Amino acid sequence: MRPGALLRLALAGTRTDGARVALTALSAALATLSGLAALTVLAVAKPPGDARAESVQYTNALLREPGLRPGVAIALLLLMVPVLGLAGQCARLGAPARDRRLAAFRLAGATPGQVTWVAAVETGLAGLLGTGTGLVLHLVGRRMLHRPGPDGRLSLPTDVRPAPVAVVAVVVGLPLVAALVSAVLLRRVTTTPFGVVRRVRTRAPWPWPGLLILVGLAMFASFRPVGLWYERRFAEPPSWLLPTLLILGSLAAMIGVVAGTGWISYTLGRVLHRYARRPAVLLAARRLTADPWAGSRTFAALLAALIFGAGTAGVRAEFLAEGELHRRTGGGFGAPEGFYLRALELVDLTVAVAVAIAAGGLLVAVVERITARRRAHAALVATGVPRGTIGRSLLWQSLVPALPAIALALTVGYLLVRGVWGSPSGGGYSQEFCDAGERLCGDPLTRAQYTRTEWVPRVTVTPDVPWEQLGWFAAGGLAAVLATVGVGLLFLRASTTLEELRTT
Repeated sequence: MRPGALLRLALAGTRTDGARVALTALSAALATLSGLAALTVLAVAKPPGDARAESVQYTNALLREPGLRPGVAIALLLLMVPVLGLAGQCARLGAPARDRRLAAFRLAGATPGQVTWVAAVETGLAGLLGTGTGLVLHLVGRRMLHRPGPDGRLSLPTDVRPAPVAVVAVVVGLPLVAALVSAVLLRRVTTTPFGVVRRVRTRAPWPWPGLLILVGLAMFASFRPVGLWYERRFAEPPSWLLPTLLILGSLAAMIGVVAGTGWISYTLGRVLHRYARRPAVLLAARRLTADPWAGSRTFAALLAALIFGAGTAGVRAEFLAEGELHRRTGGGFGAPEGFYLRALELVDLTVAVAVAIAAGGLLVAVVERITARRRAHAALVATGVPRGTIGRSLLWQSLVPALPAIALALTVGYLLVRGVWGSPSGGGYSQEFCDAGERLCGDPLTRAQYTRTEWVPRVTVTPDVPWEQLGWFAAGGLAAVLATVGVGLLFLRASTTLEELRTT
């Protein structure tokens, strides 16, 4: 197939196909903006001096301190996770109509490989349109936001640019990855002149994702022992070792939680099918066992955001414990209620934005699920099943896997942080205290008269479990699920008319 013909076929389609391309491009643009912002923060050059030398050209302490900039970059990269999840959900929008179009290509003489190329190029072009738009918006925003203050300092790092290789990797790499993923997902799809046939697995999901969660927790728990092992030998660990433990551990835990939702859906579906008595619950149970991986696809971005949010709550509890240790021993981490906790509020805002973006992906998934099954829903209504029963079954189908999956994500996110930080401890040393004022204590001649020495006992402060923050994250995730299901049910009446029985 010639490139020109391939391009025309990839751009052909109905208004639904155009909406899918537009939403996919919008998701890619948001992901590009987030990625380029993270790369810009990482591009800030370290000023000359020791490791604590600050970049004084910025007014924001999150950008001035070199040890905090990686955290800002990670928070920005976090936003890419739900955005990419939204892109994956948008790519499934209007799937039945696209299947009929691909079948028409086969009827016209196209080979299965050529049809796969058409679908992959369509996704890649949508992603390239989005990343190109995101790059333009980044460049325009960088110029518009470059406003030095009276002292010449900046509030944003608009004076630096990411490396060109990194920019190209984001702008070109995201569409290539999207096209590759689209081709991989079509490996179980056979496009024939008479329609699209999907080869599905009938084997029940195994609980193997639990092993990935344990591996992730073990990697985080080994962070401190590995560092102490090198410290006892007066050596420095390789620069790649400790970051690799954190990155691979977080990926393993995240994949385990998301993939584990499939096993949770199947298991709870079997339990409900055995013990439930109401029609709506029985319908939901059969759908959960028939397609248990739908929950993993639907809740992936939401669960990833909640894992990060629970980790943030664990870090806040650690800072508060360090502050309590400081008050008991007079040393250690100081002023926990100040700058560092305010920085965590920015991370909480990032998590809230990520949950909102993930809710958009949930909405697209619910609407796509309702429209894709409109013939089955219309058949149920024609046989006498009330629309309210179908709506309640969709609600059960969303809530049953979501509740335990949200609880699992929050638990894993908190345990990851606890594995790295542990319980702060201090004391076990003698300390001098001067009971006079600043003038007498500052004078070496009079200081000795008012100085006393006390033994500071060894103190270990166990961080409290941040139930309040975890509860808010759980409530936010559950509210996102309920809101998206409620909005999706608005499309149910239009998708259950008897005319839908004639839909091909």
